[in-house]
Amino acid sequence: MGRLDGKVAFITGAARGQGRAHAVRLASEGADIIAVDLCAGVDTIKMKPATPEDLQETTRLVEKEGRRIVAQKVDVRDLDALQAAFDSGLAELGRIDIVVANAAVMNAAWSWEMTPEQWKSVIDVNLTGVFNTTKAAIPAMIRQGQGGSIIITSSTAGLYGQPFTASYTAAKHGVVGLARCLANELAEHSIRVNTIHPTGVRTEMFLEPDIFPLLETRAETLGPVFMNALPVEVMEPEDIAAVVAFLASDDSKYITGDQIRIDCGKLNR
Repeated sequence: MGRLDGKVAFITGAARGQGRAHAVRLASEGADIIAVDLCAGVDTIKMKPATPEDLQETTRLVEKEGRRIVAQKVDVRDLDALQAAFDSGLAELGRIDIVVANAAVMNAAWSWEMTPEQWKSVIDVNLTGVFNTTKAAIPAMIRQGQGGSIIITSSTAGLYGQPFTASYTAAKHGVVGLARCLANELAEHSIRVNTIHPTGVRTEMFLEPDIFPLLETRAETLGPVFMNALPVEVMEPEDIAAVVAFLASDDSKYITGDQIRIDCGKLNR
């Protein structure tokens, strides 16, 4: 018996990294998965994009756990396409209990040198994309009438002023406000909404190429704000997936509207 037997989870950005880890972990706990990912690049974003083959690998790994998965290439910025993908997954798997709004991108520049295009691409994916994800799934969760859990991936950057990433930091703060609003609106339906706030995780985003030269120019003054308290340089996606599984399960049934730090003590300082 798994903690999530009979449940269905809708996960964005599921082709690799944290999204894949969440899909596999929730499947190992008994959940079937509706998985979406753009599987392509985003303008102004230099990190290596996920591919259709990455999403196929997520599918293979979920099926290896003995669970069903409906995986589709979808852009979270496109509400109509995202709604259609969610609806087709719901039709096949029969219900929705968990939403993991995970898809995100990042670019880096001094705030006053960031172009409007750099700003917009990150806000559109990381904030509007999360709004679209919740909008697509919430009506079905309410109709189902059995509660649920919505987990939004924020960041430590959603709780402090991370330098060089103005668009990312603003978006990650923004999803905290969205989650807190939703937590109040959905409480009467027993649908819980929380954000998670990881420090650095070993994914393609951790290798964002523009942030390191900027950091080197201010290493003595700004370098410490990126440092963890625990002797951990970078976490693994599976470390974050363990917390997502907890928030998806009844073990966290009285936690809502909260900001769950997975930060190696970074923000204790």
